[in-house]
Amino acid sequence: MNDITFRLARAGADLAVLVSLYDAAARWMQESGIDQWKPGGKDEAHFRQRMADGEVWLAEAGGGIAGAFELWWSDEPAWGPRPPEAGYVHRLMVDRGRAPAGTGRAMLAHGERRIAEAGRQWARLDCVSSNPRLRTYYEAAGYTVVGEQSSKKDNGGGSPYAVTLLEKRLAG
Repeated sequence: MNDITFRLARAGADLAVLVSLYDAAARWMQESGIDQWKPGGKDEAHFRQRMADGEVWLAEAGGGIAGAFELWWSDEPAWGPRPPEAGYVHRLMVDRGRAPAGTGRAMLAHGERRIAEAGRQWARLDCVSSNPRLRTYYEAAGYTVVGEQSSKKDNGGGSPYAVTLLEKRLAG
């Protein structure tokens, strides 16, 4: 994926882009019968906080934003207290009209490289347990299911949901 480049998101204009990506992904999920994200579920304040607490990466292709993802350095709501051995990939989003094929995998690979550069040996993520299609996608990318947390996470609106925990050991 040589035609995809990555840069850290910046507060300002990137916040509106991130909200737009999230809302478009949420609409696609709803149209596809996937009960996961809801349009309006993440606002600029959410992404500003994620930038302050971790990293938010934008994928660029064809002269525009093709996708984005969050990289966290801890995730106690899903994984519990852990030593600093992993990075946690969240909110993998693609612009379905602009992103070239393979953008999602390229974003995962970029996150994995960033995690390894930080000296951590595990890439971890979770997906809502009611989305087997996404679980299959992550497994095909080399992630292994290591557990499930029933009703541990909260969507921000007070509704807990179960997540499948996946991890990938990074070379290095």
